[in-house]
Amino acid sequence: MQDKIKQLIVEAMRAKNQVELDTLRSISSAFTNELVALKRTPQDKLTDEEALKVIQRIAKQRKESIASFEAGGRSDLVEVEKEQYKVLEQFLPQMMSEEEVEKAVKAKLESMGEIDKSKSGQIVGMCMKELAGKADGNLVKEIVNKIINS
Repeated sequence: MQDKIKQLIVEAMRAKNQVELDTLRSISSAFTNELVALKRTPQDKLTDEEALKVIQRIAKQRKESIASFEAGGRSDLVEVEKEQYKVLEQFLPQMMSEEEVEKAVKAKLESMGEIDKSKSGQIVGMCMKELAGKADGNLVKEIVNKIINS
């Protein structure tokens, strides 16, 4: 995946697409930071799984930034963040639909037997282990709470 990002950086430079170029460079920089954090040299390569986790982290930051800027009335910055998020989306796996998440959560709850409502956080954690990278954590939390409280 790192090689693909580097290739896309060159293509973005040739196309003079500044938003894509900035986003891809931030991904490449995050890869280097991750390698250093993992006590490897910057010349090493991340596995595709590690690279995907880094991209998911960046995408989450972009979503949070969009929400913050919208709350602050900074529509100029919201647009920039949304454009960068669109670039990131091409590297993210297809997320599960709400119905698919609900089926998975119900199946997990049925396999657990009796459910203690006070342990909803632990239930969300268990569901997220199975759905990691495939479902949005907030959606899983919402569905778990809806099912437990109904």
